[in-house]
Amino acid sequence: MMLTDKQLETFEREGYVFLESAFSEAEAAMMLSEAMKVYATDREEVWREATGAPRTAFAAHRYNDAFARLGSHPRLVEPVMQLLGEEVYMHQFKVNAKAAFDGDVWQWHQDYGTWQRDDGMPEPRAMNIAVFLDPVTVANGPLMFIPRSHKTGVFDAGHDLETTSYPLWTLDRETVTRLAEDGGIVAPTGPAGSVLLFHGNLVHASPGNISPWNRTIVYLSLCAVSNHIRQFKRKEWIAHRDFTPIQALDDDCLAPLVAAHATQVAAE
Repeated sequence: MMLTDKQLETFEREGYVFLESAFSEAEAAMMLSEAMKVYATDREEVWREATGAPRTAFAAHRYNDAFARLGSHPRLVEPVMQLLGEEVYMHQFKVNAKAAFDGDVWQWHQDYGTWQRDDGMPEPRAMNIAVFLDPVTVANGPLMFIPRSHKTGVFDAGHDLETTSYPLWTLDRETVTRLAEDGGIVAPTGPAGSVLLFHGNLVHASPGNISPWNRTIVYLSLCAVSNHIRQFKRKEWIAHRDFTPIQALDDDCLAPLVAAHATQVAAE
């Protein structure tokens, strides 16, 4: 799947592009079922909120077939290659949960700020692509972006090790306020199967989820192969060290798993 000229212009100007229903409801439902299986495991890659609710599952593409296929899906890999102009590798893969009532905040930050400081990534030639596995609404902790904030480079940040279970390089209130006064704040919402592609320097966050509806999103952080990380401070399953270019699978690579999931649901 390739982005249109209009979508490329939107990404360049705003720092993100939203692709509604890039995956079908059936594909999203199958992957959501697989996410619940991953969250039920007792693995060091699965991190939890203080309540015990799942927060994120790292590297699920290495131990789950559905996410392995998603990690090489052409609808995700090809647009990033189109934007970066070269082959890409998987820098990070995670399945983030915002459990109903218990999903905690992700504070204001830039992903490339972490990739630069913690992983020694030379340039912001990497980006995130997010797949909604649940409908994302204004009520269940949507991603919030400050449009055009990707154009200013990397901002000073503090390393927050206390607010949530996941360490994060976060921006101060003055910086966020100034950026929001210029660019505003948007929160793209849409049905399960929708995709968000956003620049590594785009300032973003998400509020806690106190609604009765879960919000599950898969994130692929894809990096240009020539821009691979140079330092290895974090665990390998958080910041991968295999810089092999991703070979995109066929567009229907999820179809056998979707069919098997439908059969299982019908039998229950």
